[in-house]
Amino acid sequence: MPLPKAELHLHIEGTLEPELAFALAARNGVTLPYADTEELRKAYLFSDLQSFLDLYYELMAVLHTTEDFTELADAYLARAAAQGVRHAEIFFDPQAHTARGVPIGTVIEGLARALDRAEERHGVSTWLIMCFLRDESAESAMATLEAARPYLHRITGVGLDSAEVGHPPSKFREVYAAAEALGLRKVAHAGEEGPPAYIREALDVLGVERIDHGLRCMEDPELVERLVRERVPLTLCPLSNVRLRAIDVLEDHPLAAMLGAGLMATVNSDDPAYFGGYVGDTFDAVRGALGLDREQLRTLARNSFEASFLDDDEDRRARYLAEVEAYDFDAE
Repeated sequence: MPLPKAELHLHIEGTLEPELAFALAARNGVTLPYADTEELRKAYLFSDLQSFLDLYYELMAVLHTTEDFTELADAYLARAAAQGVRHAEIFFDPQAHTARGVPIGTVIEGLARALDRAEERHGVSTWLIMCFLRDESAESAMATLEAARPYLHRITGVGLDSAEVGHPPSKFREVYAAAEALGLRKVAHAGEEGPPAYIREALDVLGVERIDHGLRCMEDPELVERLVRERVPLTLCPLSNVRLRAIDVLEDHPLAAMLGAGLMATVNSDDPAYFGGYVGDTFDAVRGALGLDREQLRTLARNSFEASFLDDDEDRRARYLAEVEAYDFDAE
């Protein structure tokens, strides 16, 4: 049995494996510009964040119906459960679908069908986090929040993703204030390609509770001190960082240094179909590349549950944390 863990940085659209992409394309009459799954997998080599996003949005064209989104989420949950995930807080990008003419209700209802049966089928509890595309306008984000109002009982929080450089968190100040007024939790991507200043903005202007990525905080010792002092979780994605060239090789990743500094680091898969592995694969990869010991891995797992939005179910969180503490690495 794998080490129990929560996954807090996972884009459901980024779990679209080539096989499912071709199956959905056939079902929905979409022609993909690739001969087969092998040719598509070869396209999963990226020079930077933008080159990844270009393919990411291209493949979304196969997602049309409620059933498509249910199938996508159920496939992720099955893989995640097999790798020890006990709780998942799942991102989705409604603007990427509504721009293609897919109603936001189709997206949310499709995902919700899979999430509603996730515990029964997979033993995984779930939350849903609606992300705004930061390279779209703040007005578009606000319109998306308004369109989601009928579905807010399905949504735990809001996030901010897509191309970071040139789109500071402060651009979305009003949208995040509106989300807070609706009782939604708040996270944001910051400090992946963008500077440490974006992490500060996400905290001070948007009032986020978690920083997604936060990789570049290590360039700013005062910021690191603050993140440690305030126990701000960082949802790191090491395999993503390497695939998108934020880090040259996994052995250079600062994860071990971040743990050593006392940062509340967590390990996640981001877009696993594109970046070479799901969260259990990511744990295995950093364990090998960085020489993490058992207690460092246990700390990462513990952090994942402590950083989760399980505040309204502390009994569940306590059960998950007890599983982490009781985990026997020798039984792997």
